[in-house]
Amino acid sequence: MTRATTRVDVPAPIPQIRLYQDWLKRTHRREFATYEDLRRWSVDDLEGFWRSIWDYDGIESPTPCAAVLGNDEMPGARWFEGTHVNYARHVFRHAAAAEAAGQPAIIAMDELGASLTLSWAELRRQTASLALELRARGIGRGDRVAAYLPNIPAAVVGLLACAGLGAIWTLCSPDMGINAVLDRWRQTEPKALIAVDGIFYAGKAIDRSAAVARLCEQLPSIETRFIVASGCAGAEVPGAIAFEQAIAREDTAVSAFEPEWLPFDHPLWILYSSGTTGLPKPIVHGHGGVLLAAAAGRLHFDLGPSYAANNLGDRFHWYSASGWVMWNIQVGGLLSGTTICLFDGSPSGTKNEPDWTRLWEFAARSGVTWFGAGAAFFASCRKSGLDLGTIEGIDCIRALGSTGSPLPPDVQRWGSAQFAALGRPDIWWCNVSGGTEIAAAFMAGNPELPDTPGRLQCRHLGAAIEAWDEAGKPVTGDVGELVCTRPFPSMPLYFWGDEGGSRYRQSYFETWPGVWRHGDWLTIGTDGSCTISGRSDATINRHGVRMGTAEIYAAIEGLPQVADTMIIDLEGDEGDSKLILFVVPAEGVSVDAAMEAAVAAAIRTSLSPRFVPDLLISAPAIPRTLSGKKQELPIKRLFAGWPVAKVVSADATATPEVLPWYVEQAQLWQRDVETARNRRLGEVI
Repeated sequence: MTRATTRVDVPAPIPQIRLYQDWLKRTHRREFATYEDLRRWSVDDLEGFWRSIWDYDGIESPTPCAAVLGNDEMPGARWFEGTHVNYARHVFRHAAAAEAAGQPAIIAMDELGASLTLSWAELRRQTASLALELRARGIGRGDRVAAYLPNIPAAVVGLLACAGLGAIWTLCSPDMGINAVLDRWRQTEPKALIAVDGIFYAGKAIDRSAAVARLCEQLPSIETRFIVASGCAGAEVPGAIAFEQAIAREDTAVSAFEPEWLPFDHPLWILYSSGTTGLPKPIVHGHGGVLLAAAAGRLHFDLGPSYAANNLGDRFHWYSASGWVMWNIQVGGLLSGTTICLFDGSPSGTKNEPDWTRLWEFAARSGVTWFGAGAAFFASCRKSGLDLGTIEGIDCIRALGSTGSPLPPDVQRWGSAQFAALGRPDIWWCNVSGGTEIAAAFMAGNPELPDTPGRLQCRHLGAAIEAWDEAGKPVTGDVGELVCTRPFPSMPLYFWGDEGGSRYRQSYFETWPGVWRHGDWLTIGTDGSCTISGRSDATINRHGVRMGTAEIYAAIEGLPQVADTMIIDLEGDEGDSKLILFVVPAEGVSVDAAMEAAVAAAIRTSLSPRFVPDLLISAPAIPRTLSGKKQELPIKRLFAGWPVAKVVSADATATPEVLPWYVEQAQLWQRDVETARNRRLGEVI
C-alpha cells in the first residue's frame, strides 16, 4: 500500500463545535459565554437543542415533525414524532460532493498488508447491489440480518444495505465462540446471515467455516447465507452464496435504488450488552435516535466532511473489533461525510514478535488525521518503549481518541510529548465514555477546552449527566453513580423479545425509577471535567467489550475440576485491567497449570480469548448473599481499595466465615499494586 497522497495540508480547521455555536448565534440569536453555559442550555431545553441539531446537521424527512419530544419520560420518550428518516440515505447524501473532491469513503487494510479503497460511488453501488439481493430473497422491513464479520468493508456494506431496506442489522465478531453467538442470535432469530469463512489475526490463519456451518445448523430461522471468502477456510459452507456475487450488480436497478423512508423509531440494529445474570441483553436502537446522537457527537469528535474546505482530507480511524460499539461509532463517521479508515488484524503483531508500530504505520500510510483506540492500546505502546518519531508521516494525525477504560494521565502526557517532538504540540486528546447501551458518548471532548490528562474534558451536549450518592443526591468532586436524569435520543427503543419492557426497566431504572443508572462510577470536577473510576456493577469490560459474568460461569462451571467460581475485573493504573478468577476446586483437585489450561480452553471455545482470566486464585469458598447471589461487586470494591466497612457486612452474606480470607487477599493485592506504582515512579524519577 502506498502512502496517501490525496490529503491536502490545510490550516488547522475551525472546531465543529465553534461552527455550530456560530450558526446558533447567526440563526437563533443564541450566544453562550462558556461551554458549560451551552451544555446547561442543551439539557434544560431538550426540545430546542435537539431541534437545532436536526436543522444544523441537515437531517431530512418527507413528512413533518408533530413534536420534537412527545414526552419527557424514561423509558418511553418519543422523539420527532411523525418524521421519516434513513441511516443509509443520510450517509449517501455526501456521495456526490465527496466524489467531486476526490475523497474516498473507505480505506481498509488487513494485517497481511492487503489494502482496499472504496469510493463513495462504489460504496453506494455495492450497498444497492446487496440490498436488491436481500430483497429478492425475501428480506425486508423488520427482518433481522446477522453478520459474523471482522472490521472489513463488507461489514459496512452489509449494515448500509440492511438500513436501506429497513432490515435490522446484528453483528458478532468472528473471534467470538459459537455458544456466545448462539446466546445472542437465538434471541433475535435472524433470517439471513453474512459471514466470513476465516480470519487472519496475530500471524495466524483461523478457519471459521465449521463455526459458520454450525451456526446455520443451530439457527433454523436462517434461510439465506452469504460467505465472504478469506482464503484460509478449510471447507465450504453448504448452500452459501458468494458475497462477491451479491455485490457485483451494475444495472439500472442498482443505479435507481434509494434507501426507504422509515419511521423515526424504526429499528436500525441490535447490539448486545451483558449484565451479571441471564442471557445477553439484545439492545435495539432506532434510525432516528442514532442519527441525532451521531450529529451531536461529531461536534465533540470534531468531525466534518472530508471534502469541505474546513476539513479537506480529514480521515477517521478508530481501532475496534467489530463486536465492540466503537465499530458502530467508526462507521458513523460516514454520516459526517468523513473518510473512515478500517484496520483488520492484531494491533500488536504476534505473541513471539510483538510490534506496536502496526496501527501507526497504517495511519501514516492512509493519511489518518483522527486516530482512536482503547486506552489499553496507548498504555501498551508506552510500556513497549515505542518511539513514534521512527514512523514516517505520522504527523498527519491531529487528534487522538481513547475509550474502553480510563486513560492514565502519564500515558496521555507520553502521547502528547511524542507528537510534540514530531511538530504537533497542539495534538488534541478526545477521551470519551459512553456505552453499547446508547451507541454514543455521555462524556466526551471539546477542542476548545483545556487539556485534561487522565480525565474526560466535559459532559456531552444534550446528556443530563450527574454523579449521585447513595441517597440519590448530586455530588461534585466525589465519586458517585453515573446517572442520566432526562431522555437521550439514542437510548434503547427496547430489548428484543422483552414483552412489556420489564427487563429494560430492571437494567437501567430499577435503582431510581425514571432515572437512567448507567453502571459506572463517575466524578464530576468543579471545572466540568469528568473521571470514570470503572464499573459500579460486576459486568466484565475487556478493552471496551462487555461480557456478563453469567456467560463466563456457564462456560467454566461445567468442568469437572471446578466446584464453584467468582470472577472480577480490576482496572489498573496503566490503562489495562486484570481479570481475576477465584476457583473453589473440586475435591482432590488443585488450582494448577492443568486447571488454568482447561479454564482458558473452555472460555476460548465458548466465548472469546479476550475473557481468559489473567490470574486464577484457589479460594476456600465463594461469598454469597442471603439470596444466594455471588458477591462480585463487594469483592471487586475490596480489591479496588474501598474500606471494608463500606463494602460488605457479615449480616448481609450467607458465608460470613469466608470474608476475612477475601479481606486478606485484597490487602495483599493492594500492597502489590502500591509496590508496582512506587517502582514506576522511581523509574520516572
